[in-house]
Amino acid sequence: MVATASCSRRVLACDDEPQILRALKVLLRADGFAVLTAATMNEALDIASVSPVDAAIVDLVLPDGDGLELCRRLREWSEMPIIVLSAIGEEEQKVAALRAGADDYITKPFGPRELMARLEAVLRRVPVEAEESLFVVPGLEVDLVAHVVRRDGEEVHLTPTEFELLRVLVRHRGRLLTHRALLTAVWGPGYVDDTQVLRTHIARLRRKIESPDDIGSHYIRTEPGVGFRFDTR
Repeated sequence: MVATASCSRRVLACDDEPQILRALKVLLRADGFAVLTAATMNEALDIASVSPVDAAIVDLVLPDGDGLELCRRLREWSEMPIIVLSAIGEEEQKVAALRAGADDYITKPFGPRELMARLEAVLRRVPVEAEESLFVVPGLEVDLVAHVVRRDGEEVHLTPTEFELLRVLVRHRGRLLTHRALLTAVWGPGYVDDTQVLRTHIARLRRKIESPDDIGSHYIRTEPGVGFRFDTR
């Protein structure tokens, strides 16, 4: 289940070198950040799609893509500050990263104090927003703080897992969430291939929050073979 750390800013660190990830985790945690780590581009996208992230530090070279592509993909829906790390210090590479959506570019090896100073600098440009606590659409009300769900004014009982699944879908409403992303967010990385568990809980959640007779109350949309989307139309 996704951990919530309202008192800590969250940083996504993406690098395929375990020693770099370990160093970033130690460095960032020592400065009060919560750290989410990924070793591939797709893993980073899955994490960012379901977890509130304040900034990302990404390596330029990844096993399933590169930092430039990751920047472009993140920029399709997020304004989070992005710092690119690279062993390549050429001006053309730096320009390419900035044009792909990066906010800063640091050449390896880098000094810990420089990295933290640059991270603080890009974070200062982003206003702090309070997390939404109440979500309301016609026929459905979800109180994310009180853990209360009402359909047509009547309280609906959800299990903790069902509520967590609904919370993730609601927080990212309108966005397609892959099976892998939902399974990681709600059940953990050990369940990334257990799509049957996800489908079973989606079916139970639909029975509780949607009306079988009213097409306008069908909130959870299936994208066959890919994932699910919370649709507010």
